[in-house]
Parts: sequence; structure tokens; C-alpha cells
Amino acid sequence: MANSKLYKGSLVTIILRLLKENEKMYGYEITQKVKQITQGELQITEGALYPALHKLEAQGLLDVDVQKVGNRLRKYYKLTPQGQKETHSKLQELQAYIKTMQVLVNPKWSLES
Repeated sequence: MANSKLYKGSLVTIILRLLKENEKMYGYEITQKVKQITQGELQITEGALYPALHKLEAQGLLDVDVQKVGNRLRKYYKLTPQGQKETHSKLQELQAYIKTMQVLVNPKWSLES
């Protein structure tokens, strides 16, 4: 399933969830964490990640903290208060979507369970 089109619609939710759990992260760290958690099944490319991070920042959902690490600057992303609220909302949306998809894929399951 690596780099499947299915995950692309969930990329923002994945980023928000990781930042909620880890307080602040830099881009490469996010890609590696997703790879680790999914045991390599899901690999987020930099070409997908950074536009999503920049969009979230522009929407006021992320703050950026630039720190010097060695000889280079590293951008750390963290949730704003608005980002915290949006994370909760996005997670609820995704959970409802997954429940609906489960019913469609396996009609024996119901929305009530």
C-alpha cells in the first residue's frame, strides 16, 4: 500500500495527529515516524509532505520554530491552539469515514457497533 492514493486524502490528519502526540517535529522526522509506525507500508514523500505543512502553516494551524542544528537550520512544526481543535475535528471525521467504509466493505458490520 506504500504511497497509495488512499493515504493522500488523510495526509493532513496524519500530520496533525503526529504533532499532537509529539508536540513538535521536523519534516524528515515526520516521514520517518510514519514509516516506522506503519512498518514501511506508508511512506510519505517530501514532495507531498512539505506542501501540506506549508498549507497548514498558512491556515494558522501550525507554528514554525527554526533552530540551528549543527551547521544547518531545522524547521520544527507544532500545533497552534486552532491546530489542536482542527486535529480533534479531523480525527473524528476520519473515524466516521472508516466506520462507513467498513460497512460498505463488510455489510455484516453495522454503524452501531
